[in-house]
Amino acid sequence: MRRTYSPKVDTFASRLSFVAGTLVFVMVLFGIRLFVKTVVVHEATRARAEQQYLVRKEVVPRRGTIYAQDVSTGTEDKPGLKALAQDRLTYSLSVVPKNLKDPRETAQKLASWVGMSENELFDKINNHRLYLPPLAKGLSEDDEAAIVTLHLPGVFFTEESDRFYPEGYLASQVLGFVNAEGHGTYGIEQTYDEDLRGTGGEVLAERDVRGRLFSATESRPVNDGSAIVLTIERNVQGFVEMTLKKAIETYQAEGGTVVIIDVKTGAIVAMANQPDFNPNEYRNVSKEEVGRFANPAIGSVWEPGSIFKTIVMASAINAGLIEPETTGDFGNEVIVDGYRINTAENKAFGHETMTQVLENSDNVAMVWIADKLGNEALHAALKKFGFGQESGIDLPGEVAGRLPSLSSWHNTTRATLAFGQGIATTPLQIASAMATLANGGKVRQPHLVAAILDQDGAVRQETESKVREESAISPTTSAKIAGMMVSVVELGHGKRAKVAGYKIAGKTGTAQISRPIEEGGGYYDDQHIGGFGGFFPADKPRFAMVVKLDRPKTVKFAESSAAPTFGEIAQYMLNYYRIAPTEPIK
Repeated sequence: MRRTYSPKVDTFASRLSFVAGTLVFVMVLFGIRLFVKTVVVHEATRARAEQQYLVRKEVVPRRGTIYAQDVSTGTEDKPGLKALAQDRLTYSLSVVPKNLKDPRETAQKLASWVGMSENELFDKINNHRLYLPPLAKGLSEDDEAAIVTLHLPGVFFTEESDRFYPEGYLASQVLGFVNAEGHGTYGIEQTYDEDLRGTGGEVLAERDVRGRLFSATESRPVNDGSAIVLTIERNVQGFVEMTLKKAIETYQAEGGTVVIIDVKTGAIVAMANQPDFNPNEYRNVSKEEVGRFANPAIGSVWEPGSIFKTIVMASAINAGLIEPETTGDFGNEVIVDGYRINTAENKAFGHETMTQVLENSDNVAMVWIADKLGNEALHAALKKFGFGQESGIDLPGEVAGRLPSLSSWHNTTRATLAFGQGIATTPLQIASAMATLANGGKVRQPHLVAAILDQDGAVRQETESKVREESAISPTTSAKIAGMMVSVVELGHGKRAKVAGYKIAGKTGTAQISRPIEEGGGYYDDQHIGGFGGFFPADKPRFAMVVKLDRPKTVKFAESSAAPTFGEIAQYMLNYYRIAPTEPIK
């Protein structure tokens, strides 16, 4: 009997072979794909996987604090510090309209916090949007805590850092401000923006299925900004600003400036201007008033008038051409190349010593002194003092002023420069020149930053006093001009700058204001700038100061406006720094 195979068995075997082959094929494909995923494109695959649960978050650094010094909470050698600019934690308030349980209730409870009426806010949030821009920014921690207690679904907060100026207007044009983009603008905020800003960091955190972050690790460290310690003394600055405001009101001036320098170091102890601004509210300053942001102490110029006579006088003494006791006979006018120059009140002072020339503020005698110097010597002397040059102070916006080039000088140029006309100077330049007269002739670079501190408060950089190699005058000349300037305060037009018990060296300057060419040129007859420059105590100088009052209307001469303002500030400082009197107090 022949044996045969069943067709069913053959069909089963072929099917089994097909399934086995298919499985092998699938496994080969899977293996190839696994090889590609794990070997060929492993990094890209891993990166995409991490994106599913890892989040990178930028960490913004805190901006460094700017401090003023405060001798009242320390000592002169180690003063206390008071923050004038600092970062503070604030919150922005936002809502997700879609998640609001009751838009009307939410609007009712939040309206006062966001500065809107209830209906305005309701119209804004009564929708199903997933995002709205923050409704309010700059909320305090107390504000945030109070709103949280309202238990409003769909309302949330975001932490932010806000630049805050605790003292408001104080030293605003020295400080500047931080703009909406986070950049320092004007003042110290601008000059030291890189130091203050710091560098941002990054945090890598895991994210769960609900979007919550956990297990954060720092992938790039954040470096907060460095702190800045100013040379400004907070209480002196405050008193100076208050006194300047009072003087402007009393004499109905349009504005004014006071600069005070430590003659030993060049450190700026106070720098005040009016009008000023509140850096916390810089956004509220109108376009017409943005000039308030600039610092007139370094960026505005004027012809200083008779204050300048001290510098010309010292230059002539230093050249060996005159002495304080040198005498001459002078009339009420002198004509230089057809140009008539008179004394301030058209009075002839007659026989005078050089000290009396300063006491009387005699323009005619000063022309005679300038003639003795000549163009080249006078020009060189003024350059030594730093006129026509930027001082290099650590602030933006400084201007060099204007000292006419020697090639453009005429006899009239020399003659008018002798009493402070035909030259443009900043208040800082005059204050620096007063410091040079006081400190033996050394020309020090003025500065506003005493030190830069690292994040731990340790001194990273300290400002050293910089002195020019060539002195403007000798120590002997310095002592002589100091005695002459004391005599101006004791016997001349500076009497109202006196402080009982102390020797004050100073000189008034009632400066004429030049008239624009379109108005005919020359000088206004009914407008002036009142100035007073000097230093104290004169027998052992500590501080140099200039006071400038723009267009005062209730007085005719600086001796009645800038001089008493100078005296009031000097008296405060002598008391504040506990400098002992050197003369009997009458």
